[in-house]
Amino acid sequence: MVGFLIAAPVGPVGLLCIRRALADGRAAAFVAGLGAAVADTFYGAVAGLGLTLVSDFLMDYRTALSLVGAAFLFALGVRAWRTPICLSPTPQAHFGLLNDFGTTLILTMTNPATIIAFMAVFASVGAVRPSEDLAGAGLLIGGVFTGSALWWLTLSALAGAVRHKFSDRWLAVLSRVSAGLLIATGLAVVGTLAWQAV
Repeated sequence: MVGFLIAAPVGPVGLLCIRRALADGRAAAFVAGLGAAVADTFYGAVAGLGLTLVSDFLMDYRTALSLVGAAFLFALGVRAWRTPICLSPTPQAHFGLLNDFGTTLILTMTNPATIIAFMAVFASVGAVRPSEDLAGAGLLIGGVFTGSALWWLTLSALAGAVRHKFSDRWLAVLSRVSAGLLIATGLAVVGTLAWQAV
């Protein structure tokens, strides 16, 4: 449940997965979602197992990580703006499943707010002590991945199911909207960091 609920809010990664589903089908969207699920699992393990050395490092460098994430979002938005989606994409329109996976993995890993969300949830349910309960630690990590992957499977299936209900013209509009939202999100992150620094 924790993995599912933390993955569920539709943010930049959700937009990317929906865009992949519309452009390349549900399989590409699901693989992209798995990149986010792996990153969620990493953050869930750090928060749930009390790996303070890693969490302290991530929090100490959260501004730099957020800037990297913002730049990545902006670049993705610009590329998406220049590459409109259509129902019959050319082979060049899709850069490969590995690229889809890696893009969402990096995007989620550069969002230290994810670890704060996991810490808050695990604080309310009690963290696992791996030295005392190895099976519980394994269930925690596996549960986060399974829950997160289930969300991305659901989202990619829903987006893929409505893919053929759109004409190329409407897909072009959706493409520009999603690209604009990615660019705006990247700029908003930079603006928030600048405001906090003042």
